[in-house]
Amino acid sequence: MPRSIAQQSVEQLGGESSILTRQRRDHAELDRLMRLYESASLTLPQRQEVLADIVQLTFSHAFAEEAVLWPALRRLAPDGEELTSRVEDEHQRISELVAEIGSLDPAESRHDELVGAAFALIRQDIRDEEDLLLPRLQEALAHEPARLRRLGSAWEVVRRTAPTRPHPAVPRRPPGNALAAVPLSALDRARDMLAATTTDVPRGRLVAAALGAAAAAAWVTTAVLRRRR
Repeated sequence: MPRSIAQQSVEQLGGESSILTRQRRDHAELDRLMRLYESASLTLPQRQEVLADIVQLTFSHAFAEEAVLWPALRRLAPDGEELTSRVEDEHQRISELVAEIGSLDPAESRHDELVGAAFALIRQDIRDEEDLLLPRLQEALAHEPARLRRLGSAWEVVRRTAPTRPHPAVPRRPPGNALAAVPLSALDRARDMLAATTTDVPRGRLVAAALGAAAAAAWVTTAVLRRRR
């Protein structure tokens, strides 16, 4: 049985630009952020800032997996359909939980209960990917490290331009998710930019700048996915 990617060196994973290394790097950052959120050292506003970072990374990461990585695994591995369906179900449950979290006051006890449930699912998702899905991809491409690096490059471009918030009603597979990504990426990244801005720049100018940047990002995502077909 293939070894978990958590137990392998960067060289064994195909180098810094390999999809396996990039995935593990994101997983490590998510783990760091979740542990930071759970620490007792943060104020409520600080915890909400960390939670926003977790949400943005979780959903851009998951979208890139569903758009680039899991279709490749379904093509390459005999059990790819079964494995990716399992993780897609986890992604859907995380999306539904985080959408509900966003509707609650952070001071409510239920808010923390749902955050704990979402974190548990994210951690399970990471274990499933590192112990099951990614080793199967590594096995399928054992003699083609260049393909691992090409997958990593495509995944990174999509991750950097993907939606950053939960959208439970959006399909989890291409082409439905790719089509939905264009307006959703623009909307999400405009909201992220506005939420992070503390300057006195007029709001209308910020909206225009945010939407312009986000629309460009969505165009890049669509172009990458078209080239894959």
